[in-house]
Amino acid sequence: MLVSGLPNIRYLSGFTGSNGLMLLGQDEELLFSDPRYAEQARTQTRCRVQIVKGSLYAAAAKQVTRRRIQKLVFEQNRISYSAYSELSAHLGSAKLAPATGLVERLRMRKSDAEIRLIRGAVQIAAAAFEQAVRRVNKIRTEEQLAAELEYRMRLGGAEAPAFPTIVASAAKSALPHAQPDASAIQPNRLLLVDMGAVQSGYCSDMTRVLCPGRPTPEARRLYRAVREAQQAALDQVRAGASVRSVDRAARRVLAKHGYKRQFVHSTGHGLGLEIHEEPRIGQTSKGVLEAGMTITIEPGAYIPGFGGVRIEDTVVVKEQGCEILTPVSKELLLS
Repeated sequence: MLVSGLPNIRYLSGFTGSNGLMLLGQDEELLFSDPRYAEQARTQTRCRVQIVKGSLYAAAAKQVTRRRIQKLVFEQNRISYSAYSELSAHLGSAKLAPATGLVERLRMRKSDAEIRLIRGAVQIAAAAFEQAVRRVNKIRTEEQLAAELEYRMRLGGAEAPAFPTIVASAAKSALPHAQPDASAIQPNRLLLVDMGAVQSGYCSDMTRVLCPGRPTPEARRLYRAVREAQQAALDQVRAGASVRSVDRAARRVLAKHGYKRQFVHSTGHGLGLEIHEEPRIGQTSKGVLEAGMTITIEPGAYIPGFGGVRIEDTVVVKEQGCEILTPVSKELLLS
């Protein structure tokens, strides 16, 4: 098997460089990288390492031919068309066999060590959020608040944000993936913050909603509905539960409150070395939860022209129920 997804390479070998391939055989692991990573590859991994000046795919194909391998499995969702073409051109008689998710399925259930790293990333983001919230009245724009949050995550030990921080005030909070800009943070309106940190390669993810000032009755109704929906979904999380049942629980609550059409995304997703991993927790998702999975639970409802609410926690699936890692209050936070 040829592994080309960098998160998968890191999971299997420990290598954290930005350019690599792994060739896996029954009794051999061969890591390819370029001269920039010669020392790093040899110190981070126990694999055989081949440093290549030129195409890693051509070098891997040469090793396949040398070993007289007849069939090479490759990650079809982790390779570009140009890389696939180059690999094909150098393989000779070996047949390429596409596969998806082989390593990702191994990554779905986290070890205790992985959960400790995710817990640490959660705590970094939570501390940064709580520190920034205390200064929210002194921050004028979405961009400034996003910068404050990311600065404090870095100070707290994060390698990087897990994704570009979302800060959205007033009507912009109705955009699930709004980008912060120079828009002013408006008083008495909803303010949505979606953020996460990376620690030792592992991600966290959380969303909270503030209201600088006094929320309107409509904002309170919307917030209560989403919070109830999130709790209903959390109550369904346990080993053996179908992912679809978790999503369904949140949707039923939002529909009861009249927000069925305002919930426009899935209820959650796995996370770990990547911010979005399997399992997906949505209406058409398949499969069941297993103990050791780390997932988000994040229902939301969005009203164009008014605003939106999303409440998100990172949780660990247990045999009975789940452990919520996110320590931040889920009250509608008022400054």
